[in-house]
This record gives sequence, structure tokens and C-alpha cells, in this order.
Amino acid sequence: MSTSAPASFHDSHTHARKPRWYRSTFYNALILGICNFLAPGIWGAMNSLGAGGQASPHLVNAANSLTFCLMVLSCFFSSAFVNLIGIKAVLIIGTMGYAPYAAGLYTNNRFGTEWLVLVGAALCGLSAGLFWMAEAAIALAYPEPYNQGKFLGFWLTFRVMGQLIGGAVNLGLNVNEGRAGKVSYTVYIVFIVLQCLAPLAGLLLTQPKKVERTDGRAVKLEIQGSNKKELIATAKLFCTREFLLIVPLIAQAVYSEAVMFTYLSLWFSVRARALGSFLSAIVALTGGNILGWFLDRKWINLKVRARGAFAFIMITQGGWWIWSTILTTRFDRTRPSFDWTDDGFASAFTLFLVLVLAFQLQYLYLYFVVGHLARSPEEVVRLAGLLRGTESAAQAVSYGLGSVTSFAVVGGSAVNFGLWGVAIIPAWLVVKEIGGKLGDRREERERAVQEEEKGEDATSTDGSADEKVPV
Repeated sequence: MSTSAPASFHDSHTHARKPRWYRSTFYNALILGICNFLAPGIWGAMNSLGAGGQASPHLVNAANSLTFCLMVLSCFFSSAFVNLIGIKAVLIIGTMGYAPYAAGLYTNNRFGTEWLVLVGAALCGLSAGLFWMAEAAIALAYPEPYNQGKFLGFWLTFRVMGQLIGGAVNLGLNVNEGRAGKVSYTVYIVFIVLQCLAPLAGLLLTQPKKVERTDGRAVKLEIQGSNKKELIATAKLFCTREFLLIVPLIAQAVYSEAVMFTYLSLWFSVRARALGSFLSAIVALTGGNILGWFLDRKWINLKVRARGAFAFIMITQGGWWIWSTILTTRFDRTRPSFDWTDDGFASAFTLFLVLVLAFQLQYLYLYFVVGHLARSPEEVVRLAGLLRGTESAAQAVSYGLGSVTSFAVVGGSAVNFGLWGVAIIPAWLVVKEIGGKLGDRREERERAVQEEEKGEDATSTDGSADEKVPV
């Protein structure tokens, strides 16, 4: 396949008017990133402290399992909500359930209350599914094709920035806590305030039809038709060969989130957990942006980019899970609690860092793959919902099993290692066709929208001319 973009692509880019900054794709990547930071980013910050910062991971793992179970439901119906109220409104509503969960963790940490953790988790699940679908669809549809990887990397940087800032705050408050236990409740007050700002940030997002891109192309991100037809279309898309084959890849990519944060909670002191939250965020955002840069290199054949990134991610991931299974099996016998002054800390801590890095790389790569499966703007919304719904189902199982004390110690690593093995061949059957049999669906989708816009403009011009013809 040719590595150069089609002629129509270059022509539209050459003659495009310079975008106004407040409607540019970079501006919208920034706003989307801020929303991500304030909502799931801060949620990730709490998780990255190990079990939401609690002394025991089991209540928080059960709450997170409830969250992701409900997210499966809200993700499936998310495209119907876009049909009713539009993508921007869905994004804003999706940010509103995160603060109640942080409030539940605060009351549990300070007063021992458990019921609000579960209520907050339920509210978070119902709204987060909408947010996850909306932000994924925006991240796939808004940027120019040659900026897709940078957009994804920049957007996901904010996700781990929540973890970075949360870790920095917690490290400052707990730097002298060289023992196991829970973090200071003061941390949660900061988190609650930040998450309450997320809906306000969402108001700053540009509507799709008003986005101005450097290539001059319009952004189309809407659903037309009845909700019943939309849900049927979403279900049919789930059953397609390409999507079913990447389901194991999605599952093994996100299953690890509960595994690595439970690992952090079980085997490290409070200040070591805070350090892990801080350093893993730096590692993840660096690695994610490097992968995004590589995936944007148009001088490298699309087929080579797709296959090369897949090979690197899956080979290294296999190594990490072998290492994880060996260490957790040993820890099950020795029952350590590592502080950064202890022998053996470096090896155990480095494993956590590379697991977080692997999660970030796989997460970004999933969007690259899904972006090359959608044939139309409508399918972008549907696939975003299906991707996020499948992620949620896998994470519901992961956090649910992580809440079982006897399973959390070793079982998580073993299951993730097994999922990795199951995912390789089915995912390869899809990845090898990107840039080959599947072509470059992202570019084809862009051209189709452009041709549709030209047709509408021509129709409008003809109509105006007809009005001027004297009777």
C-alpha cells in the first residue's frame, strides 16, 4: 500500500483556512484532556494509590467491579443518547458521577462508612460509560489523520496526569509513612473539588460541526434515525468478524488495571505507593506519546506501523506477566511489605512501573486499531461504545476477582498471562489486514465525509440559482 496520502488529502490541506485556535483540533484535544484529567484521571489517581488509598483493597475492588458492570450497560446505550442529545451533552453528563465515588472513599477513610462507597460506585458506573464512549468517539473523529497518534497521546497524557498529581500530593502528605496502611483523608478533599470542575470543563468543548481542522475537512459525529435502529446497528457491529477477534485483545489490555493496583496495595508502604503513583504516571505518559508519534509517521507504511507496534507490545507484555507471576508467587509465601529502604524493593517496584507502561501502550494502540475498523462516522460512535463496554466488562471481572482475598494475591497475574496468550492469534488476524485487505479506513472515512459535504454544498448552490431564475 502506498505510504503517501491521496491527492484529495493534500489538496484539502493546502487550501484550508488557518483554524481559529478556540476551534482547532489541538484546542479540543486540550479540553478533552482536561475533562479526562478531572474525571477518570482523578479516579485513576485514587486507584494508583493502591485500592483507592485504603489499607485493604477488597471493598474498593468490589465497588470498582460494580462500577464497571454498570458501565457495560451505559456504554451499550450510549450511541442512543448521542442520537437524542448530541456528543457534547453526553460527554458533560458523563463527568458527573465521579465526584460521588470520591466522596464515598472520603467518608470510608475518615469515618469507616461503607455504603456511600457502593452508591458512589454505582453513580460513577452509570455516568462513566457515557463519558468513556463520548471521549473515545471525539478522540477518533476530531483530529486530522496525520495527527491521530499525537492527539491520542496528548489526550491520554491527561489521564495519567491525574495519577501524577495525585501521587505527588499524596507523596507530600505521606512522605514519612514508611509502613502499610491507608492514605490521609485530606487527599480525598482535593480529589472531590477537582472532579466537581469536570462538567464545567466539558462546556468548553467545540461542537463537531464547528471544529476547524488544518486539512479543511469537516468533522461529522452524529447519529441519525430511531434509537431502536441504532441499538440494532450497534449489536450487529459487535457481532462482526473484526470486532469479535479483538475482544480478547481488549480484555487482556484492561484486565491488568485491577491486577497492578491491587499488587501495589498489597505489597508496599503508604509512601512507596504514593511514589509508585507519581513515577508510573511519568513512565506512562512518556511511553504513550512516543507510541503516538510512531503511529503518525506517514513515511512508514501503515501495515508496518500496525504490525510493528503490535509485535513490540505483545512480546514485552508476555515478559512482564512471566515476571509478575514469579514475583507474586514468591510474595504469597513471604508476605512482604516493601518500603523504599528495604531490600528487594527495586525489583518489586520496577514490575509495577512496567505494568503501568504496558497498560498505557496497549490502551493507545486499541484506539489506533478501532479507528481503522470504522467505515463511517456513525460506526465511530458505535465502536467507541462497544470498545468501552468491552473494556468495562473485562474490568468488572478483574476487580470482582480482585475483591476475593485468596485470589487477589497470585490469581490476577496468572489470569492476565492466560488472556495474553489467548489474544495473540485472533488480534493478529485483524492487525495484519490494517493497511492491507482493510486498507486505510480512517482516510476512506475522511474522504467520504468530504464528498458528502461537497454534495450538500452543490445542492445548496443549485437551489440558490433556481431561486434567481425569473418566472
